[in-house]
Amino acid sequence: MFNDIIGVVLILMVVHIAAYPLGNYISRVFKGEPVFTDFMRPFEEKIYHLCGIDSRHEMDWKGNTKALLRLNAIFFVWAFIILVTQGATGFLNPANIVSMDPFLAFNTAASFVTNTNLQHYSGETGLSYFSQIAVVVFLQFVSAASGIAVFALLLVGLVKRQSGLLGNFYYFFVRSATRVLLPLALLVSLLLLLAGTPNNYSEPVSYINLEGDTTVVAMGPSATITSIKQLGTNGGGFYGTNSAHPFENANYITNVIENISILLIPVALVFTFGFYINHRKLAVLVFSVMSMLFIFFVVGAVYFESQGNPLITKTGLMQPTGSMEGKETRFGPMLSAFWGVSTTSTSNGSVNSMHDSQTPLAGGIYMLDMMINAIYGGVGVGMLNFFLFILVSAFIGGLMVGRTPEFLGKKIEAKEIKIAVLVILLHPILILVGSAISSHLMTINPENGWLSNDSYHGFSQMLYEFTSASANNGSGFEGLADNNVFWNVTTGLMMLLGRYIPIIGPLAIAGSLASKNSVPSSEGTLDASGMAFGVILIGVIIVVTALSFFPALSLGPVAEFLSL
Repeated sequence: MFNDIIGVVLILMVVHIAAYPLGNYISRVFKGEPVFTDFMRPFEEKIYHLCGIDSRHEMDWKGNTKALLRLNAIFFVWAFIILVTQGATGFLNPANIVSMDPFLAFNTAASFVTNTNLQHYSGETGLSYFSQIAVVVFLQFVSAASGIAVFALLLVGLVKRQSGLLGNFYYFFVRSATRVLLPLALLVSLLLLLAGTPNNYSEPVSYINLEGDTTVVAMGPSATITSIKQLGTNGGGFYGTNSAHPFENANYITNVIENISILLIPVALVFTFGFYINHRKLAVLVFSVMSMLFIFFVVGAVYFESQGNPLITKTGLMQPTGSMEGKETRFGPMLSAFWGVSTTSTSNGSVNSMHDSQTPLAGGIYMLDMMINAIYGGVGVGMLNFFLFILVSAFIGGLMVGRTPEFLGKKIEAKEIKIAVLVILLHPILILVGSAISSHLMTINPENGWLSNDSYHGFSQMLYEFTSASANNGSGFEGLADNNVFWNVTTGLMMLLGRYIPIIGPLAIAGSLASKNSVPSSEGTLDASGMAFGVILIGVIIVVTALSFFPALSLGPVAEFLSL
């Protein structure tokens, strides 16, 4: 237990120490200021030249949105074609993996292009080596770079005055990949290799296990995939069990490295926000609010997992180490619960234990994390979601002090608030409507075989799946049989809607704010970096989330807990 506490403290210390200078570096990259990775400029210029892109051409929010959607559509088609033909081509496919079913390929392509990495297939047995590299690794880079690039466009909109131009999506996209993701991925890959994570293209190897049976163990480029999947808050990996697999997460050290990687860029982008708009006090406030909620969820999840199952405790049997069901003995309850909060707070979705096996309220905390979907959040898009909460809070705070609402010296009017509210409400609509439809189908046809558990936990399994898809998280309660037409199509559509509408909305707001002139502050101006605004911000997050999701959580994890 002491080593686990040391591990949690070490992870938080490294993340918080490294995030500040990394945030400053990313801000300099966005601004085009001199940085140590300037040697990448000739390579970037080659990319622009080959693609016929003028990276200096500024576009408004509509032009940047078209660029984003056009590029991501190409990535989607690319992934779909490779997945449905991987068995026919036989390229880099020593295990003779068959081609994907079109419905599963649709879900998988949608999943990886949206930075979700929800896997309705078993990683090492579902994809060839070529698919792992050309689809999984490639999309893990470009989907993460897309999110960071859109965040950069928002920052431009916040500092621009009387201009609807937000910069160039392609410029920020390429720089995010070459100067942020690629250097960090190389560093983390080397650290994982040194710590024991394999990386090869060998054929699967057969072993005789302790029971005397033959076991086939898949090999693969594990360190390569693991580094970018964690840094880019992608989540899905080479192995179906993700970071619970000993080849992907070999020991205590690799677990610490990977958990740091999950949190590092999302936290750093909070400070990038402050550096870019030259308002560090506001960034500190945002960081404090996020961290307060994060630590609250960590304490709750660790407590419930450390207590174990009350049904076992009532029998007189003790669980001195807490609940170990579905967990790796090399990590235990505390590091598993901390990972669970880290991965759901950041839209990462990888696991080092099975969330379906965790205690009801710990599982409920993970769902609540994804329902808020703005506590650090996915790379780039987490800050986009949090910006919407900031905007609504500034609007409410402005009305409370009897002034026209404003933020960073710009008036907040009906147009911006309508967009913000509609985008915020989209998230619960997708989750609750999807859960209602699946629950209804289970009621009229309970023999469809989706659920491994009935009653409250069965509902939680369906609620978690739609929450994960809408939040572009990717983790799941894996007792749910999700590789079928219904789940592949519904979650695929939900991932696409849950990714692009929350991106387009803030881009439209950024374009609107960029065209406005500054309003001089006065004594009546609400201080957006003060404690009063922080209280309003926390209140808005809690009220919106509670009103949207409390009934559903009551029917699932809360009811299951009370029934134990």
